[in-house]
Parts: sequence; C-alpha cells; structure tokens
Amino acid sequence: MKQRDKIRAIRRKKSVRKKISGTAERPRLCVHKSNRNLYAQIVDDVAGRTLCSFSTEAESIRAKSKSETRNNTKFAAMLGEELAKVASPKGIKKVVFDRSGYRYHGVVKAFAESLRKNGLEF
Repeated sequence: MKQRDKIRAIRRKKSVRKKISGTAERPRLCVHKSNRNLYAQIVDDVAGRTLCSFSTEAESIRAKSKSETRNNTKFAAMLGEELAKVASPKGIKKVVFDRSGYRYHGVVKAFAESLRKNGLEF
C-alpha cells in the first residue's frame, strides 16, 4: 500500500468515526481487516471499554479448518457466528456497525450477513 493510500484510508476511517458512536444500549461493532485475519470488537464508546472481541485467530475458528489463509468469506461467516454467540449472553442485541471505511462487499459483507442471521441487529 502506498503512502497516499494509507493517508486516504486513515482519513476515510476518521470521517466515519465522527458520525458513529457506540452507547451502552447500542454499542459499536468495529471491524479491522489485515492481509491474513479479520478482527471484530464490540465497544461502548461512552464508557470507553470493549465489551467483547473475536478474531479469525481464535482457536475455535482455527480448529474448524487448517487452511493457511483465514481472510476469506467462509471464515468471515464463521467469525460472525462466533461473535454473535459471545455477544448474546451479555445482552447485546443491537449494535452500530462500523466497517472502518472498508467497502461493504466480500469479507465485510459476509461477516455482517452472518451476524444478522445469528440474531444481531444493526
């Protein structure tokens, strides 16, 4: 990634964060993609704490497949299932989806649809 592309990505992420904020009733679900993994966490911005988090590096997802690359739509769907399972006992039903400036397609779309299918509303 070139330097100007990184600057554009950071600027895009900051402009999204100006508009989106998580509360205790509706926390923020933020997503981060790397070349190999997908990370997601549910954050209460008012209290300034992370309520729960999950990534494709977790043992429960790694055990399902021995694939070398975990940043594809299949693993994103698995991550959505697991995060919904972790969030529901904590009473989290509605969230604000923060895709961090990533386009809503591919991995991000599969992750979001899996969360919706497993009971999270946004």
